[in-house]
Amino acid sequence: MGMDKSTFKPFISAEQQLPELTIKAIIPGIFLGIIFGVATVYLGLKVGLTVSASIPIAVLAISFFKKWGKATILESNMVQTIGSAGESVAAGVVFTVPALLFLEGGRQYFEYFQIFVLALIGGFLGVLFMIPLRRALIVKEHGNLPYPEGTACADVLIAGEKGGDLAGKVFLGLGIAFMYKAAMSIFGLWKEVPALIFKKTSALPNGTINGEITPELLGVGYIIGPRIAGVMVAGGVLSWLVLIPLITLIGEGLTVPFAPETVKLISDMSPDEIWSKYIRYIGAGAVTFGGIITLIKSLPTIVNAFRDSLKDFKLQEKSNERSESIPRTEKDLPLYFVLIGSLVLLVLMMVLPNLPTNFFSALLILVFGFFFVTVSSRIVGLIGSSSNPVSGMTIATLMATALIFLGIGWTDSAYQSVALVVGSMVCIAAANAGATSQDLKTGYLLGATPWRQQIGLLIGVLASVVAIGFTLLLLERTLGIGEATAAHPNPLPAPQATLMATVIKGLLDQQLPWGLVIAGMGIAAMVELCGISSLAFAVGAYLPLSTTSPIFMGGLIKLIADKFNKKKDDSEIGPGALFSSGLIAGGALTGILVAIFMGTNIGNDAEGNPVSLMSKINTGWGNAMGSTGDIVGLIAFLLLSILLLKMAVEPKNKAKV
Repeated sequence: MGMDKSTFKPFISAEQQLPELTIKAIIPGIFLGIIFGVATVYLGLKVGLTVSASIPIAVLAISFFKKWGKATILESNMVQTIGSAGESVAAGVVFTVPALLFLEGGRQYFEYFQIFVLALIGGFLGVLFMIPLRRALIVKEHGNLPYPEGTACADVLIAGEKGGDLAGKVFLGLGIAFMYKAAMSIFGLWKEVPALIFKKTSALPNGTINGEITPELLGVGYIIGPRIAGVMVAGGVLSWLVLIPLITLIGEGLTVPFAPETVKLISDMSPDEIWSKYIRYIGAGAVTFGGIITLIKSLPTIVNAFRDSLKDFKLQEKSNERSESIPRTEKDLPLYFVLIGSLVLLVLMMVLPNLPTNFFSALLILVFGFFFVTVSSRIVGLIGSSSNPVSGMTIATLMATALIFLGIGWTDSAYQSVALVVGSMVCIAAANAGATSQDLKTGYLLGATPWRQQIGLLIGVLASVVAIGFTLLLLERTLGIGEATAAHPNPLPAPQATLMATVIKGLLDQQLPWGLVIAGMGIAAMVELCGISSLAFAVGAYLPLSTTSPIFMGGLIKLIADKFNKKKDDSEIGPGALFSSGLIAGGALTGILVAIFMGTNIGNDAEGNPVSLMSKINTGWGNAMGSTGDIVGLIAFLLLSILLLKMAVEPKNKAKV
């Protein structure tokens, strides 16, 4: 397929009429969208990162139809179109909505109805706003915007149409991840987090080296590659092997608590307590600076995207008026559908009960939403959905919203949740628009019908948001989100949502420990001046080293595999990438199963306390073995890593395409 629009011909011509938006495509699309949406909720809360689900869903769709009845390539494309909506909406939700837990008065809105509405409206806006932009970005810019995941997805579907077995690696990775994590996390056969913590009297007081040896983190590291994985773990090394020991050394000479702590001395704190009281603010400052810098560096693209889209808007309207003469492959949903749909969503935001929105905030959502949907859709055309700086766009939205609120006197704590909802819906819309544009690019290359894809995307949003809210509430109730408590000693950190809450509170009530936040900004600035991605470094500095170290291991395996294969990059449809996608899906889904087991009570103990199903299943052998449990865990993780390396360097003639 050439990239010159004037000579471009899709795989299926406009004259051919093939089944596309059928029940056979809708049902598996909904199922896979829910599965990957749920997995993304867990992954986003754990590491603050997500990976595009389009390619693994396309691979699974091909496999599904091979076993359960033949389908057209356009039906297979519809499966991945519907399914990918779940992953993108879930990413926008987990990056923002959990911040309600950290805002004053926000917990009352952290309920299923509110999460459902936020996700639904944000997801729908992402699809609706992308409709008038499709011709400008996908068709007109065909030779300039490659949309890497969309193009790779089309390659996968065409390869599947011609024969081959791409899905085997995904299923194998998923099955191995399930068995591995079930043995570790459900049955407790070895430690989940082997750790080495230096004594306070050592030369590296409170220094911590540890790793959460899970398959999903290993897979994430492989997919993001050695560069980003290395930068992230470098941030973790700074926090846990430099700053925490340094603060411990300084704290030894203090006889009073050091702000913002008001009760406990630093000399009495554990590494986790020092992280909670000090490092997380430094990390939040670093991530804020990194997000802003990422946005600034994208400004030329942002300005060009918005200018070009406005220029083409009148052309879109004229084309829609002549819809009867437009080929099948160029027919979008009509512009009035976009306008009426946006108006209905605006009214819903104002009238739905117990939702922190009003007319002015709903207007801000539409304005910022359309702007950043345009930006997101163009940026992912160049760098891909997985690299979309949606967190930076959300920070910009929150800062602009908070400054507007300050200007009109809305500084009461009740307005913190209102500001977050503006940022949340914009984040969800921008994230979903990025994935939507990739799907529309795939459809353009294959010869799909745009309006059918757009309906499929709306179906995918509606189906996935039903499960996203349940999953988020389940994880908050069983594992905890944010800071560690007695009930949840090892919560999911939700780094992106914590950052969003930090930005809002810092601007509206001005009660942050600004010294620590600004120190973090200074660290990120130094890293940026060294020519290194400050956002990846900052996220690593904020996250526990236990999270970034296994990601680094995955990146290291990618580096070794690329050296062995004598190429710079493993293809997105290569065996290593597909196996890693299976590891991510299998590990994340097993994590959801762990949460279900922990939340299922099967009776009470002698003291009347509830007994969870997990406490009956888990043997506790790994923790009971002490340091031997660490060694057993490291051996298990090493074997999993070797298996990933073996898959990645498997000769191409054995990996059918």
